[in-house]
Formats: sequence, structure tokens, C-alpha cells
Amino acid sequence: MAGSDARPIRLAFFGHNANEPAVRRRAQFFARADIAVTGVMPYRGAPRPVPFPLHSLGETRDNSYMARLRTVRRAAKLSTADHNDLRDLDVIYARNLDMLACAHAFARRNRLRVPIVYECLDIHRLMIGNGAVATGLRRIEGKLLARSALLVCSSPQFIDQYFARYHAGKYRALLVENRVDPADVGPRPNARTRLTGDPMRIGWIGNLRCRRSLDLLCQLVEQFHPRLTIHIHGYPARHVFPDFEQLVANRPGLHYFGPYNGAPELARIYGDLDMVWAADWFEAGHNSVWQIPNRIYEGGYFGVPAITAEGTETARMTQSWGAGWRFADPPEATVPPLIDSILRDPTQITRRRDTLLSLPTATFAERPEDTRAIIAAAL
Repeated sequence: MAGSDARPIRLAFFGHNANEPAVRRRAQFFARADIAVTGVMPYRGAPRPVPFPLHSLGETRDNSYMARLRTVRRAAKLSTADHNDLRDLDVIYARNLDMLACAHAFARRNRLRVPIVYECLDIHRLMIGNGAVATGLRRIEGKLLARSALLVCSSPQFIDQYFARYHAGKYRALLVENRVDPADVGPRPNARTRLTGDPMRIGWIGNLRCRRSLDLLCQLVEQFHPRLTIHIHGYPARHVFPDFEQLVANRPGLHYFGPYNGAPELARIYGDLDMVWAADWFEAGHNSVWQIPNRIYEGGYFGVPAITAEGTETARMTQSWGAGWRFADPPEATVPPLIDSILRDPTQITRRRDTLLSLPTATFAERPEDTRAIIAAAL
């Protein structure tokens, strides 16, 4: 697939945070599929070097909507006359609604007639309901979506429960799961047996934004330590956990290792785990029920089964793989007996690990041909 016989597809990637590992992973997927990718993105936190050409839209912050409006204005001012790598584009790819607005503003400013892809990996709580804010945001989303060539979603429930309800007839949809990049994470492990006497290790990995999850994990370690330890790696949402480090400090058996540097560290992180925590109530009733998080694909790739909440799309996916555990409501009453049963019979872990490692790598990893198929669907 190429823009012409002489050159590869040229793509501008409007990502919501140049520092986020998932954004970098998508850019690397494009590059490894022989797509020439240029980033147009803001950043959160201290700016860091990125492995692709980048036009910065400045700093933004979680829940800072005025800062996001400024990124739209900056995008609208970008001129292809001043930036050679933004000329002769074949496609524009935008992650999240604010970056879709940036992409359309940029295309309108430069009179570009190229397909724009809208990638939606979460349905924000502000988009749900019948209030003025939700209605207004959906009106904007609907107008932008109708002018876009393709909608990419990471869960079928986003389409069935949200887009089909609010934006029927305005989109063509493609399901693209949150799979790992095998070139970045290294080879899959061989099956291993837990050493007798080792504490059981549950990992909470990635974006840390669910207070109920933290409370439950604290409850588990208080009840079962030293037979159980909790390993936490990732990025606390500061609007949820302004004092995260203090909350997890001085708790025997609870270990917070801080943020990690993307995919290259996943083999080490998951290689030290028996199970991964994949329940979430941050946006209970909608996004938390519909989403399929990165961590179950990461865990599946490395043979680490997931603990999930019954009735969620995450639980349905892990069940389809034949590996993992589901618990019912209320979790404060049902999760401790589940963990106790696994501690009494750790062969449950081994059986599920072996099942995951027997599945094809493509179940958990995106291949270059998969990436090219996304762009082909938009052209």
C-alpha cells in the first residue's frame, strides 16, 4: 500500500499526548507498516524526545479543557506551506475527540481533501447523559464524525452502546483492539511453574485512575499478606489521586514502582506477576463496562491471566480466550474468597497461563498487515 508507486503513505497523527506510551505505540505501528508518520500533538508533563517527527501543540493537562481549546487553535494555525512533512498527506489519524477537532481545523486551514480517521479508545463521562454539556459535545462530535472517513474503536461495545445510539448513519466503523507491538516487547515467554512458597503477585498496570480498585487491592494485601503481594506500575491520575504515593506508602506487601518507560519494560513487569488486575469503576455503568484495556492484551502476550468484573466487555474477552477469573458484585465481598481459593490451589494460575501462551501471538499483538488494513479502510 502506498500513496503512489514512488513513496509510502504519508500520515499526520494527531495524538492527545506525545508522552503517553499508547500514543507512541500507535505511531510505531504506523512506522513498522511502512507508513511515513508525522506527529501533531500536545504533551503532558515534561516534554520527552519521541521516535518520530513531531510538531508540538504545547503543554496540556488532565481535565484542563481550556488548554485543549488552545491546542485546537494552534492546530488551526499550522500551515503546510511552512512544514514540508505535512505536505502531500494521504491520511490524517486523530485519537480522541479534542484531537479530531484539531485534525479538522488543520485540514480546513490548509484546504486538504484527505480522509480523516477518528480513533476512540474511551467514552468520556462528559459525553454521557442528557445534560447540556453532554448534548453539546455530542453535537460537535457528530458533525466532525460525519466529515470523517472512518471510526476506529477498541471495543465493540463503544459502537453498540454509544455510537449506534447517538450517531447512527454518520460513520463507518472498524474494530481495532489495543494489542501490543511485538517488535517493542520482545518474545513471548515459555510456560513456567510457580515456585512453591513464593508469594502470589497481582499487578495493577497502566493508567491508575480507579479509587475503588486501589481500595480493594489494599483490602486484599491487608488480609492475605505475606502470601500475597500487590505490584503497581503506572501513572496515577492526579485529579483522582493527588496524594497517590502517600496512599500506597508503608503498606506491607503493597509495592508501587512508579511510571514505566513504555513497552520495553513490559517483559520485566509482567515476568514478575501471576495475575493482572483488570477491573475498573472509574466510569462505572458506561466506559468501565464497555472498554477492553491494554493490560489484558499485555498480560495475555506474557501469559499472565486477568481478574475481571462479571458483566464487562473485559470479562467477555478473557472468557473467549478461556483464561482468567470473573467476580460478581459486590467485589468487596466476592474478591477475597476468589483470591483465597487461588492461594489454596495455585495450579489455577498455571492452567490459565498455559492456555494464554498456547493462543496465537496475533491474538495479543498487532502485525504490520493489521496496521495497513486500518489505513486501507480509510482510503
